[in-house]
Amino acid sequence: MKLSMPRFDQASVLVVGDVMLDRYWHGGTSRISPEAPVPVVKVEQVEDRPGGAANVALNISALGAPAALVGVTGVDEARQSLIDSLAAAGVQAHFQSIEHQPTIIKLRVMSRHQQLLRMDFEEPFDTDPAALLRDVEQLLLGVKVLILSDYGKGALRNHQSLIQAARKRGIPVLADPKGKDFEIYRGASVITPNLGEFEAIVGHCSDEAELVAKGAALMHNLELGALLVTRGEHGMTLLRPEHSPLHLPARAREVFDVTGAGDTVISTLAAAIAAGEELPQAVALANLAAGIVVGKLGTACISAPELRRAVQREEGSERGVMTLEQLLTAIEDARAEGEKIVFTNGCFDILHAGHVTYLEQARAQGDRLIVAVNDDGSVSRLKGPGRPINSVDRRMAVLAGLGAVDWVVSFAEDTPENLLAEVKPDVLVKGGDYGVDQVVGADLVTAYGGEVKVLGLVENSSTTAIVEKIRKR
Repeated sequence: MKLSMPRFDQASVLVVGDVMLDRYWHGGTSRISPEAPVPVVKVEQVEDRPGGAANVALNISALGAPAALVGVTGVDEARQSLIDSLAAAGVQAHFQSIEHQPTIIKLRVMSRHQQLLRMDFEEPFDTDPAALLRDVEQLLLGVKVLILSDYGKGALRNHQSLIQAARKRGIPVLADPKGKDFEIYRGASVITPNLGEFEAIVGHCSDEAELVAKGAALMHNLELGALLVTRGEHGMTLLRPEHSPLHLPARAREVFDVTGAGDTVISTLAAAIAAGEELPQAVALANLAAGIVVGKLGTACISAPELRRAVQREEGSERGVMTLEQLLTAIEDARAEGEKIVFTNGCFDILHAGHVTYLEQARAQGDRLIVAVNDDGSVSRLKGPGRPINSVDRRMAVLAGLGAVDWVVSFAEDTPENLLAEVKPDVLVKGGDYGVDQVVGADLVTAYGGEVKVLGLVENSSTTAIVEKIRKR
């Protein structure tokens, strides 16, 4: 299955469900309490993160998709903390606020990246279903996917009204279900239970064949468009009527914390569907996203650059020959990870030991090396008739095969100044025996605060000398 990064900026998603605040108290532990055999935590940092349906909306926004949220809160400082955090992330929050009921808070006491204790402050909300439905109907205009993020806390009391409101407008409905009554999700486009939630409805599944059979029956009984069962270390299984099951292995390199992984799955799935991806591709993207988020501490999001890099690794396209547009995207992702970009350029007509040594030295100046290659027309103008010996596509292919080179791009001008203005590398590198002020593009790079470095060349190694030697023979 071939994956690509969707255009999330046009993928508007509305999330409706149980909003909560995930609060973390961080501190060190160095002694046991004299009052009871428990560790004493000296709280040094308090951190608030949107949780539940709010975390789903936050995940969607982090991917670059427009996100709106409808939920229920109290009238308290936790509500304001949620509003501030969501607004900062660009999420449009619409809360039904109920006096004398607290906003749900899940307080976790953390020490040395380990959770010592969780305390829940919550009461089932006395939601006004009609008012919630009116809010949703007003927001469905222009929305491409509706998510029901159900944690069983009372925000969702009229599942069928919400599903039917979306279906009348041709909007897919994705539901993250809870409880032992899945009848309330009848007619949803996709539901995404984990294996425990699924087996609580259909009974224990001894193998994949039984899971598939019981899943098919559940889809038929509830008139579901599809069923996605998340299975922890066993990955995910996508079931669709009249389609073969799709089993995807878990993608996590290291599982650190599974908190909020289900939120990441449904948010990525919804955003990908809203961006026009087919369901199998959307599920594969959600699987990649889940593999990233379980490597983070606590309720967390993944960004578009993180997901894009995972897609590139999956497709083997993280390195190599690129168009300018692809290169600029790759640079944006690398900078989001704090990586230092190095740039060099040349004809590289016949690759020799001097080139290899020079490129290894250039790569050592940072984290990523771009090699810009003169196209055939510019080489001919610079080197004269009969050059280049190798066409630009072949020269780029050879360069892309070197371990020191990350990205290769071509340019048509005699100098790379226009390309440098687009790329804005952190370091511009050239080989030779001239001064920094003689390097083409040096003034441009230094003007925005970049570095320019001149590296020495390996003696008795040049393409021109190799060409002359061949001609004489």
